[in-house]
Amino acid sequence: MNEEEYNMLLDRIFSNIKSLSEQKSDFVIPKAVILQEGNKTIVKNIMEIADKARRDPAHIAKFISKELGVPANISNNMLYINSRVPEEDINKKIERYFNIFVICRECKKADTHLESAGRGKSYLVCEACGARYIVMW
Repeated sequence: MNEEEYNMLLDRIFSNIKSLSEQKSDFVIPKAVILQEGNKTIVKNIMEIADKARRDPAHIAKFISKELGVPANISNNMLYINSRVPEEDINKKIERYFNIFVICRECKKADTHLESAGRGKSYLVCEACGARYIVMW
């Protein structure tokens, strides 16, 4: 194969490859399945949300509790919020959690994990691009 054929093949390959900005992620932030019971709100799928985030459900519960300003606890694999909260508000808090603690700011992928930075701070470490930065709320 001569150099001209080689360059033509390279051009053909590169024209078929999508750029990183064009690649779509199949990651979707899960929506809460909630049940209103009197003055309590129950998130029935908190474990599935935590599995998708690859985070401890207690961490998500603590975040939602602080964001809403109401007590919340996990029992029987469900999140019990001691207030009547609209589904849209809970989904906004879950999306905010993912944007802060799960999705990488650099490459926008969810392949991340948290590392303790001491004194209540954490590092978000991206396994896809290697970015590392402090997260807190």
